[in-house]
Amino acid sequence: MTRKLHVERAELPAGIVAIPVRTRLVRPGDNVIALIGESVRGIARTGDVLAVSETAVAIAQGRFVPAEYVRPSRLAYALSRRAGALATVSQPESLQLVIDEVGTLKTVYAAVMHLLGRLIGRRGMFYEVMGEAIAAIDGYTGTMPPFERAIVFAPHQPDAFAQSVFEHTGIACTVVDANDLQKAKVLGASTAVARRNVEVALLDNPHGNGDEQTPIVVLKWRGAGSNPLLEIAS
Repeated sequence: MTRKLHVERAELPAGIVAIPVRTRLVRPGDNVIALIGESVRGIARTGDVLAVSETAVAIAQGRFVPAEYVRPSRLAYALSRRAGALATVSQPESLQLVIDEVGTLKTVYAAVMHLLGRLIGRRGMFYEVMGEAIAAIDGYTGTMPPFERAIVFAPHQPDAFAQSVFEHTGIACTVVDANDLQKAKVLGASTAVARRNVEVALLDNPHGNGDEQTPIVVLKWRGAGSNPLLEIAS
């Protein structure tokens, strides 16, 4: 998929540019803060905002498990077969980790509420009930080799990580979860970042969802007036 550099969103002023930055493959134990600094040297500067993939941060922290290490229950298999193909819960191994976190009773309750919600035209009840237990797990579809069968957990202390990147580089930083379904969420950010505007700027997922190997996106403001990606100090 071709990624547009210029961000075109009605909610944001014209002038934001998203530049994907290719890196080497991130592996467990990597000093990913140093890697980010090296990768954006000459590309990013003060006033920009770095958007770092949550998956890269989590893998560097060792927060993943191979799917082969998980033994799904009958409940996990039954529910996963009824989920959408792109949903994390369509993978029985991923869903089993969610069940282990919240328990069988809550999982069954969420499934029942999901069915009742659909009867009245309300979708997404399963995710509403399960909450952060679902959000904290990234299924293995789309993760690059050799992690294509790795179930990735949410990164540890994303706010602190983003602040450390800022202190190392002098450039504002966010840790983001974005995909090709027009969804983006800032999980962590350094000080003075306008989180909601960064999320909107990443809805087209300039990181990519395949083998682009671009876990960093540099968001630049080239418009007139104040930078919408940064909050104005009071």
